[in-house]
Amino acid sequence: MTSSNPYNFVPLQPTGRNETNTSNTYTPDDMIKIYEQQFLTEVPEDKITEFLPALKEFYGIDGHTLDIGAVIFDAIADFCIIYNHKVKVGGYEILGGLVKEEVEQEEGSEAQAYSLDCKRTFFINDVELPYHFNLFIHGDSYSVLPEKESILEKLYWFVSDRFEETEANNEADNGQLTARLQFINEQLAGLGIRSMDVTTINEIVEYIDDSIIDDDMIDALNILLDNAE
Repeated sequence: MTSSNPYNFVPLQPTGRNETNTSNTYTPDDMIKIYEQQFLTEVPEDKITEFLPALKEFYGIDGHTLDIGAVIFDAIADFCIIYNHKVKVGGYEILGGLVKEEVEQEEGSEAQAYSLDCKRTFFINDVELPYHFNLFIHGDSYSVLPEKESILEKLYWFVSDRFEETEANNEADNGQLTARLQFINEQLAGLGIRSMDVTTINEIVEYIDDSIIDDDMIDALNILLDNAE
């Protein structure tokens, strides 16, 4: 007997039908769940062309409804989808206090420089992953230097080193980067996370860079800086 739900879609209750009676309607949160499954469901290569029609049939929706789901996702979802990975930013921790740093000052500048150990949590496919970094603050500017221990930190350094080797066109080191990519994917598999190609890693690292300092963390840092002056 063939399963009526071979892709293990999450059952959801429709709220009704659309104005043209061509598609079921769902709550915004359920539309996000449908959109999420569209990209995160693991599909065998020989079933790829069958998957989307099966998704539409299971939920009783059409392509226009999927398009609406994408708009809703972009507007209210608290995570992003990078290829076949669900990525979400979590909370931050400030580890220790501000450390004064000596830097060469530009003429007329008296801005003090500080460094600070921090951690930000991220989630990939709901797996919690730490990202430790040193935050360097000088005046109104800052820079981030990750450690090299956690899998997310290794993703950052893989991208950074790959960029440098591409610029240098060093084939020997490019071979080492290929081995590092294989090792990274072995570690991801051990965490139950699907493997990543270079493009996926680049985009996840970019997402981390964009998300690592948020408004709440800036407020906390400003309090620390005000107290230090």
